[in-house]
Amino acid sequence: MRRAVVIGSGPNGLVAALTLARAGLLVEVVEEQSEIGGGTRTGELTLPGFRHDLCAAIHPLARASPVFRDLDLHWVEPPAACAHPFDDGSAVTLERGIGDTGAQLGRDAAAYRRLVAPYARAAARFRAGRLPLVAPLSALASARSLAERRFAAEPARGFFAGHAAHSALPLERRPSAGFGLALLALGHAVGWPFPRGGSSALADALAARIHDLGGSIRTGARADELPRADLVLCDVVPRELVRLARGRLPVRYERRLLRYRYGPGVFKVDWALSGPVPWTAAACHRAATVHLGGPLDEIARSERDNLSPRPFVIAAQQSLFDPTRAPEGRHTLWAYCHVPSGSTADHADAIEAQVERFAPGFRELVLARAVRTPADAELENRNHVAGDIYGGLMDLRQLVIRPSPMPYRTPLRGVYLCSSATPPGGGVHGLCGAAAARLALRDLR
Repeated sequence: MRRAVVIGSGPNGLVAALTLARAGLLVEVVEEQSEIGGGTRTGELTLPGFRHDLCAAIHPLARASPVFRDLDLHWVEPPAACAHPFDDGSAVTLERGIGDTGAQLGRDAAAYRRLVAPYARAAARFRAGRLPLVAPLSALASARSLAERRFAAEPARGFFAGHAAHSALPLERRPSAGFGLALLALGHAVGWPFPRGGSSALADALAARIHDLGGSIRTGARADELPRADLVLCDVVPRELVRLARGRLPVRYERRLLRYRYGPGVFKVDWALSGPVPWTAAACHRAATVHLGGPLDEIARSERDNLSPRPFVIAAQQSLFDPTRAPEGRHTLWAYCHVPSGSTADHADAIEAQVERFAPGFRELVLARAVRTPADAELENRNHVAGDIYGGLMDLRQLVIRPSPMPYRTPLRGVYLCSSATPPGGGVHGLCGAAAARLALRDLR
C-alpha cells in the first residue's frame, strides 16, 4: 500500500490527509502540538467552564466549502451574520436577504444591492461546488476607493470597511475590496455560522473521518526533517519548509520561499463575563460577530498603521447562541485587532475600550481575561509567523503567486506544500489541502 505523511494538522493538513485516505493511501498526520486543529482549536483560556476559540471562531468559508459538506457537524446559525454599531446608537446588520441588509442603508440601498448581488450568486455557486465565475473588477479594487465611489453615506461605507478589514491590508491597498465583497456575499449565501462547542469540532470531525479510513494522527511529534514516504504534504509556511528540507531545496527556490512576505500580527483578548455584552445597539444581540470601528476613516486609519489608539476590533460572542461555551447565565467574548508584525506592545486596554465604547458597562461584567500576543500566537502555531494568522500577506501580487508560480509542487519528488501559503490563501476552507492532495495523487499515478 502506498504511504503518505502529512505534516501539520490544521484544516488544510487534515483535508489533505482525508483526500489521500479516500484514495486508498495509508496516511499518517504528524502534529507538533499536543492537540490537533492548528487555527481551529478551543480551550478554557480564562476560567473553568468557559470555552474560547484559540484562533479562528466564525466560519462562513467552512460552511460554504464543498470539502466540508459531508462532515458530521452541528452548525450554529445566529439570526444575523454580523453587526456593525455606530456612535449614535444605531447598527447595520448583515442579513441573509440582500434587500434586508440594503434597507438599513437608506439612500445607498440600491447601490448595495447592485454591488453585492453578483457576488452573492457566485457564493451560492461555490457552495454547490461550481466555480464562482464573476467579473473581478470590483474585487480587485481597494476597499476605500470602492466604498467612496459606490456609497454616498457613512453607514454603508463603514459597514463595508469593517468587512474589508478582515483582509489585514490597508484599505487603500488592492485587493482589500475583494475580501469585503466575499464576506458580504457569504453572509447572504450561507450566513456566518460556527460549530457548536467550538472550532475544535471542525478538526475533530475531519480526524474522525481520517481514522475511519485507517489513517492515524500523532500529536506531540515535532517534525525536524521531511519523512520518507511515497507522498509528503506539508501544512506549513514557506520558511518552515526550508527548515524541514535541510538544504535539499534548489537555491533559487529556497530563496523564493525565504522572500515570502508575512502580514501584520494579531493581538487577541478573551473574556469570561458574568452576563451578555450590554450593547447600546440592540441589533448587536442578533449576531455572533460584531465589528467595532465605526466610520470608514477610523477603520482605515487603524488598518493603515496598526497603532491607532482606537483599533478596529473584530469580536465574537458565540455564547449568546451556543450554551456549551459558558456556565449557565455566564458568557464569553473573543476579540482581536491587527498590530505590527511581532509587536510586543499591550493592546488589551485599547481593545477593551472599543468594546466599552459601544457597550457601556462592559468592564463591570468581566470575571477574567486572557491575552494572546503575536509571540504567543507563533509559539502555539509555527505557521503564525510573528502573529500573522493568515499564512502570509494577501496583497494583489502574493495572492496570485503564493508562494511560487507552481504553488503546491516543490522541486523535491513527492513533496508538496498544502498550507494557507498556497492558493486560495488564508481562511478555514480546506481548499489548499484539497488542491495539493489532488495534484499529488495525479503525479503519483
